Amino acid sequence: MKEQVINDLVVENNWLPVFNFREAFSDLIKTGQLVNVAKKNAEPQYAITITSKEGLSNFYTEIPITIREEISANIKKNRINYRKKQEYIADYSKNADGTYTVSLKIESSAYTLLDLKIVVQTKQKAKWIYNNWSEKAATIYEGIYENLIDV
Repeated sequence: MKEQVINDLVVENNWLPVFNFREAFSDLIKTGQLVNVAKKNAEPQYAITITSKEGLSNFYTEIPITIREEISANIKKNRINYRKKQEYIADYSKNADGTYTVSLKIESSAYTLLDLKIVVQTKQKAKWIYNNWSEKAATIYEGIYENLIDV
């Protein structure tokens, strides 16, 4: 999972204050309990190690059942949104001539499915594309795929 997705899950649900989350997350990486499993030069994606899973299982019952149920319900409810945040990536930057380049990606755990760059004239258009990518990515990918590959 990407750090921002984990941050959103933990902080937005008030399971930890943001400062405590940042400190704990950093400690988990430093101690090797979370490892970066992303491809080379890709945005980091973190996974818990097998040893850490085993250790966590020893403390699972120490987490109050109400919190465990809340976490499970939240993940079930927002599973698609968390997946989109991890797989549908967007960014934009200003070019020297005043235009904006919007970078759009669809990534799977194994490889990049789509990597697209679009140049637009205004920041407003770049922001609109950036903000709407997660909702439109699947449809756009399907359209490109169907138009390029004779099915």
